[in-house]
Amino acid sequence: MLVMMSTLEPTATVARLDSLTSLRWWAAFAVFLFHMRNMVTFPSWLQWFVEYGHFGVTFFFVLSGFVLTWSWQKSTPVRAFYWRRFARIYPLHLLTLLIAIPVFYRVVAPPDQTWIKPLDWGILFLSVLVIQGWSNNPTILFSGNPAAWTLTVEAFFYALHPLIVRAMQPVRRNGALVLGGAAVLVAVLMKFAALNWPDGALSDLREPVSHLPEFVLGMAIAWAFRHGWRLRMPLALSVVLLMLWLLGSSLAARADAALAWVPAFTPEAIGVLCALVIATAATRDIEGKRGLTTWRPVVVLGEWSFAFYLIHATLMYAAIEIFGPQHGSYWRTVFWGALLLVASVTAAWLLHHFIERPTEKRLRGWQNRRLARTR
Repeated sequence: MLVMMSTLEPTATVARLDSLTSLRWWAAFAVFLFHMRNMVTFPSWLQWFVEYGHFGVTFFFVLSGFVLTWSWQKSTPVRAFYWRRFARIYPLHLLTLLIAIPVFYRVVAPPDQTWIKPLDWGILFLSVLVIQGWSNNPTILFSGNPAAWTLTVEAFFYALHPLIVRAMQPVRRNGALVLGGAAVLVAVLMKFAALNWPDGALSDLREPVSHLPEFVLGMAIAWAFRHGWRLRMPLALSVVLLMLWLLGSSLAARADAALAWVPAFTPEAIGVLCALVIATAATRDIEGKRGLTTWRPVVVLGEWSFAFYLIHATLMYAAIEIFGPQHGSYWRTVFWGALLLVASVTAAWLLHHFIERPTEKRLRGWQNRRLARTR
């Protein structure tokens, strides 16, 4: 499916990138596995991967920059862009926050359940405003729905996107690739400074700022794509390279101190490798190639992935409170993992079909009618 796009670039159409939608599911699933460690014990052969599941959010940040820039239309007013982002994100965030409060808060928090916090309406209000991610205090950063700290990061990206894309307009393909390389270099230099000057200004960066190079990297790649650049390499190879780095980082963390730089710079490497996966998947879609990433059931899971991401931890910790941790045998891990996965996917389907999609459609329709009246 192709849709017309008003743009200054030589690319006249924008392809529907189903592979990127399906890859969102796998990133969300990686985060799910990471959080499941709190309830079950994974076998040693899988543990190394599960420990790095939190890098699924890095994929989201790079992908966000890519998708917003790939679909950008110069004719869309900035206020319309902001409203559409609000319609896409906020209603579901608010609902899942309300669902999460009884799971993660009590008037008197039980001392043996450390994930339950004393009820503090002031801190919770920061989550309502989606600004909790500007604090590095874990009580605030993970307040409300703990998974929603990433929405503060995304809101910061949304605020900056119109400014960055406007600055990028004179840039063409090679310039966009240079910009992407510069974003990676900035991320590496920031990490180097934080490691070598632990008391410096960069040692306490807030999450939205520290993740900004990942977003800009995604934007730069999308801009290069809009000018005809493609990355023709097997998608499987880009995924294998990502897995190999994660495995190497896990081994290096257990090896000699001389290899400590590998896990230290893994966040920056993962950002680049996620960009590689996105670029190869997008190239396949644009060229009309089909595969597992365009298989409709996986694409549908990708469409539900935002709801899945926001609800899974709430269901998981509710299960831990009711049934207790289930560390032990392999079959316990399989049983509880499958049960919570099915519960989370089912909840995601309900939230997507009855809240997320209709609410976004209604809010966007209201704005479209307003825009039509002002033209």
